[in-house]
Amino acid sequence: MKLGLQVPNFTMPGGPPRLGRHLIDIAHAAEDAGFSSFWVMDHFFQIGSVGSVEMDMLEGYTALAFVAAETKRMRLGTMVTGVTYRHPGILAKTVTTLDVLSGGRAYLGIGAAWNEREHRGLGVPFPPLKERFERLEETLRIVLQMWSGEVRPFEGKHYHLAETLNSPQSLSQPRPPILIGGGGERKTLRLVAQYADACNLFMGPQLGHKLEVLREHCQSVGRNYDDIEKTTLGTLNLTPTGSGDSLSPGTFIDTLAGLREYGVQHALFNIPNVWELDALKLVGRDVLPKIERL
Repeated sequence: MKLGLQVPNFTMPGGPPRLGRHLIDIAHAAEDAGFSSFWVMDHFFQIGSVGSVEMDMLEGYTALAFVAAETKRMRLGTMVTGVTYRHPGILAKTVTTLDVLSGGRAYLGIGAAWNEREHRGLGVPFPPLKERFERLEETLRIVLQMWSGEVRPFEGKHYHLAETLNSPQSLSQPRPPILIGGGGERKTLRLVAQYADACNLFMGPQLGHKLEVLREHCQSVGRNYDDIEKTTLGTLNLTPTGSGDSLSPGTFIDTLAGLREYGVQHALFNIPNVWELDALKLVGRDVLPKIERL
């Protein structure tokens, strides 16, 4: 069982002048603790489940590049990039650049996008849901073609590329892993089965059902279900004693064991007030050394 840290909240003590220092401290503490991956959201505005729209929000790939320069081991990704945010060819170049400069540590996290307000706010087209899924599938085909090394035209319904040149190529072999976020049973999980190396699902009572749906899609497209990395996303409030609504290290280990029974291999968590670093150190001392058996 691997653990990943997601940082969705950039409104930190000291404001923007201290934000870079906080991000470095968080990344160092996460890597020292033994986290396998580090993730940021890819949004233009803060989302309602985290806080008000006016709260600080960093551009995702710039933030990951900053973290890449300060870390050596953790894989880096967005949780997740909306397909509408960047042209597919530019997205492939961006993730390739992150992969090369980080020494082969990039994920491509991607989804169909949902936040209409930030699109309208910054003038980014926000097509209907059906079209966004069409664009998502074409984008997956484009990035796979670019990472294959094959330089030829791509002609889709929404995207037209004259030559899929991508130089330098990624250091990750055969390419950066593609993670698709979301649990939509008819479209999203089908795309996972057909194109992705990893899925990301919310923790909760529907997890087992969603994974069974993914298994069915894998059978339909002739994909080995076991080849797909199963990841989850949740919030972790961890304290030494588990007081209040927090978890103790032991209870958290039990939670991870429950996820592992479903077949989850990589559990991602965001942590309230993560800049305080206490929970990261607690994971490193009392959790990760004890979950190797999982």
